[in-house]
Amino acid sequence: MHIIVGLGNPGEQYKNTRHNAGFMAIDALAEILDANWQTNKKFNAEIIISKEVKLPIGSLTSAPLILVKPLTFMNNSGAAVRAVMGYYNLLPKKMGLVREKDSDLSNVLTVIHDDIDIVLGQYKLADNSRSAGHKGVNSIINHLKTRRFRRIRIGIRTEIAGRMPTEKFVLDRFSREERKIIDGQAGKISEEALDHRETG
Repeated sequence: MHIIVGLGNPGEQYKNTRHNAGFMAIDALAEILDANWQTNKKFNAEIIISKEVKLPIGSLTSAPLILVKPLTFMNNSGAAVRAVMGYYNLLPKKMGLVREKDSDLSNVLTVIHDDIDIVLGQYKLADNSRSAGHKGVNSIINHLKTRRFRRIRIGIRTEIAGRMPTEKFVLDRFSREERKIIDGQAGKISEEALDHRETG
């Protein structure tokens, strides 16, 4: 089983904002899989459960897959991720009681999110790295008690990023040209999300 999480903020007012690049990417993946989102109140998230998905795309290997869009707002994304991971018994425990710290979840969890330190049109893979100030990633690290999971960091930085406060920049909407660039990455990012080889 593998869980892929896209980070963003729910609500029409946040649609197409730079901070929602993770939502956009995982929506594109849902389209590729021809699957529909279902709201799950227990997890406080929208989810898709696919029993047989080829990993990576085009391979002969298949595995259960769960797509997740937290509805907790970005800063508390970890609560929804922890709920899903806990429900499916994917959080290792010491002696069956207390959640183990620094567990290696790289084979079961991929998180897709925006990254202001990466130029728009590029993306990077990460594993076992710090949040670099991203509050959604930081929330997940705090709730899971580990940073050892795969991440796909989608670049959103443009030349205007340094001219305004970071919070304003990430909550501003993509321009039409910028959105074309983001949409153009969808297929490749989906392949990366479904390819569970270690990122190093």
